[in-house]
Amino acid sequence: MALPSFNWWGKGSHKGTPVVVTMENPNWSMVELEAPSESDFQTTVTQEKARGKNAKQLTWVLLLKAHRAAGCLTSVASTLFSLGSTIRRRVISGRTDNNDSTPSTENNTVKTRFYNCIKSFLWLSLLLLGFEIAAYFKGWHYGAPKLQLQYIFTAPFGVRDLFDGLYSRWVLIRVGYLAPPLQFLANVCIILFIVQSLDRLVLCLGCFWIRFKKIKPIPKQDAIVDLEENGFFPMVLVQIPMCNEKEVYQQSIAAVCNLDWPKSKILIQVLDDSDEPTTQLLIKEEVHKWQQDGARIVYRQRVIRDGYKAGNLKSGMSYSYVKEYEFVAIFDADFQPAPDFLKRTIPHFKDNEDVGLVQARWSFVNKDENLLTRLQNVNLSFHFEVEQQVNGVFINFFGFNGTAGVWRIKALEESGGWLERTTVEDMDIAVRAHLHGWKFVFLNDVECQCELPESYEAYRKQQHRWHSGPMQLFRLCLPDIIRAKISMWKKFNMIFLFFLLRKLILPFYSFTLFCIILPMTMFIPEAELPAWVVCYIPATMSFLNILPTPKSFPFIVPYLLFENTMSVTKFNAMISGLFQLGSAYEWVVTKKSGRSSEGDLVSLVEKETKQQRGESEPNLDETKTDILREQKSRQKKHNRMYTKELALAFLLLTASARSLLSAQGIHFYFLLFQGISFLLVGLDLIGEQVL
Repeated sequence: MALPSFNWWGKGSHKGTPVVVTMENPNWSMVELEAPSESDFQTTVTQEKARGKNAKQLTWVLLLKAHRAAGCLTSVASTLFSLGSTIRRRVISGRTDNNDSTPSTENNTVKTRFYNCIKSFLWLSLLLLGFEIAAYFKGWHYGAPKLQLQYIFTAPFGVRDLFDGLYSRWVLIRVGYLAPPLQFLANVCIILFIVQSLDRLVLCLGCFWIRFKKIKPIPKQDAIVDLEENGFFPMVLVQIPMCNEKEVYQQSIAAVCNLDWPKSKILIQVLDDSDEPTTQLLIKEEVHKWQQDGARIVYRQRVIRDGYKAGNLKSGMSYSYVKEYEFVAIFDADFQPAPDFLKRTIPHFKDNEDVGLVQARWSFVNKDENLLTRLQNVNLSFHFEVEQQVNGVFINFFGFNGTAGVWRIKALEESGGWLERTTVEDMDIAVRAHLHGWKFVFLNDVECQCELPESYEAYRKQQHRWHSGPMQLFRLCLPDIIRAKISMWKKFNMIFLFFLLRKLILPFYSFTLFCIILPMTMFIPEAELPAWVVCYIPATMSFLNILPTPKSFPFIVPYLLFENTMSVTKFNAMISGLFQLGSAYEWVVTKKSGRSSEGDLVSLVEKETKQQRGESEPNLDETKTDILREQKSRQKKHNRMYTKELALAFLLLTASARSLLSAQGIHFYFLLFQGISFLLVGLDLIGEQVL
């Protein structure tokens, strides 16, 4: 077929004239076209240039992304290499929690028994894993245990070899003797898990209701008028208990001395339990400096340090001048109240004679310091915004947090004052005050800055004290709760919800279900844990826990894994407190870094010298030298490995390997990542890194 020929007329001077296109093929019809204008050509050229420019831009964008990807891979490789080097140095050093030179909150006998128990499970799991792998390659890899039993009973006698006979007996023992009690224990833990999850869900619904209705404690109008217009300021005693906390003493004393309250109506007690002479001298000098500035502040130190913090506070309340004061505000050494703290808390007592405590929430100056502080921030934000706020609004009772609160002195005295019988003196006085009919107010919008533990060692010891103390208190207070003249609902709430469910059941099922039963079900598959127990409900609870801190959503998975990891410490502490095992009554002060109060020691000495012109300071140079020496020695601390966490890490990783044989997807991933979490914590890679 002949191709059509085109005759193009009109170019240059003929622009705008019609162009006739003739075609030799008779089947083609005549077409009349308009000749393109010069502007059309310019537009075409511009479009071609734009396409070329866009292509170059796309190329540069792709190259930039490739460069970023390469940089990311390099960073990941560098991080992994650094992590490997850190692990290698830590393993070579051999420092573990068993040779910790600092005071321990666990009795060595109890700790050794607990560790040996976990280690026995580990060795047994390794033995069973080898047994199961051998059976798998021998053909014992049926999808369900029922098929294994069917094969055992239908196989001809004598056909199988010795190994098959041993494995068949092991399967029969599993089915007849091991699986039923394990399944029963698993079902009990699942029920406890569901009950505790419902409790948490109810608390979250209560928090949503408070936000929806915009409910918050509001002081009576005449109380605000008395402060702002009539100048009525009640007498307030402020106590700052501290013990060898040279890193943070300045910030708390300065913040309290700057409280916006008439100086004639406030007295500050610095209750120093330090046994380090250098620290004592520094605190005395700081108090003296503020006394010269006009603050009503006194320094008190006990000769006999009995009862730890409770004994220290009790000693501060024993002075005769305390009778002149109506309220007492308590701040730990690392807390920094805002200047208007008293003006926002004291009015809630006005014309509310049954209110015994006003508690403020905590905020944290170092919440973004490392992964450990971020996870603590999630946990404590839920505690304050959900647990404390809901209990305060609906039942007027919650556990006193030990600091950042104001007590009516009359409530303290009627409740028996501070007692040294447990390591949770704050919870002790709160329970006794509630039994005497006093009500509590929680202010979620009043914050007091403080510091989170940055090292896993400090956080672990703090959590041990926080979870062993409530069990000691439960043993002591149970008869008083039963005999108290309060409603049955309040007794139920205090016994079942406050103590049993949130202080005993939570650490019990967390450790038992996810660290013991779940890995055992991998080796005894006749006992099963549903996927919704392993994955869906924990994920939902973690989602609810992280709602008060929406910026922490990227850490939802690490938070879930870390909470299960901490269940080992909490379970051990709960057992120690409940059965009075180990050093349940020992108090270890949480280490502070003083991140918000770091200053030049030389400038501090110069400032004190300037304020004390003409006075001799014979020990000033020695003090500075001692401080620098102590700081240098403090910097020589080391990270260490934690044996229980490492043993559980290998136990869970062994169970995850066993789960591959039975193709249990969700169980495998949970055990794998939980095992890695235990491994990171056991190697002390989650918090402050020293050496």
